[in-house]
Amino acid sequence: MPVLVGDGPLALRRTRSVVDGEARVTVVGAMSAPLGGDRIALEVTAGPGARLRIGSAAATIALPGRSAGPAHYEIRLTVADGATLHWLPEPLISAHGSDLRMTTRVELAPTARLVLREEQILGRTGECPGHLTTRLTVHRAGRPLLDQELAYGPGAPGWDGGAVLGGHRAVGQLLVVDPSRDSGPVAGPRLLGATAVLTPLSGPAALATAVAPDALQLRRALDEAAAAVG
Repeated sequence: MPVLVGDGPLALRRTRSVVDGEARVTVVGAMSAPLGGDRIALEVTAGPGARLRIGSAAATIALPGRSAGPAHYEIRLTVADGATLHWLPEPLISAHGSDLRMTTRVELAPTARLVLREEQILGRTGECPGHLTTRLTVHRAGRPLLDQELAYGPGAPGWDGGAVLGGHRAVGQLLVVDPSRDSGPVAGPRLLGATAVLTPLSGPAALATAVAPDALQLRRALDEAAAAVG
């Protein structure tokens, strides 16, 4: 791993991997963040043939700050040919009074492999959530594969209605891009339990989306999705 640099609220630590030939990094929160008005960026590049797994030591909590403006958290992931990236952070918690705009941009080479998990918990125990907007954009070989934006909390119309969360407070998704599936048959969407669905995407990719009452049940649903994708 030629470069591992962190500053501000994010400390990066290389940790032991249980898989031979795979590098593993854990993101550690060095201070409370993101707070209102913060601007945080995290950039990851997996070079040709690399195998990289990134997680976090604990959940990220979006909190209100002294500034009246929103916090911005930008994640940029680049995966070269023959490389594999597992992006598996712990959940993001949207605390009451917070306002966070989070964007994740992924650039994949034609033979790159990606496993990406995102989990959002809307409010801590017994509280209403803050405002949270997330956008995930994925390009493969320079062409769009996935582009979606979600908004929750005060000011987001219908976010808690039956067509979106239906009263649930945990929502997440698992994206798997595997070039070895490029020539295989594409199945249609299918349910994974009562509140999760697995949807094929154009190209060798599948997206699992789930809602749940809490973080534990959400993680179980996404783990089941990972097993279903293989």
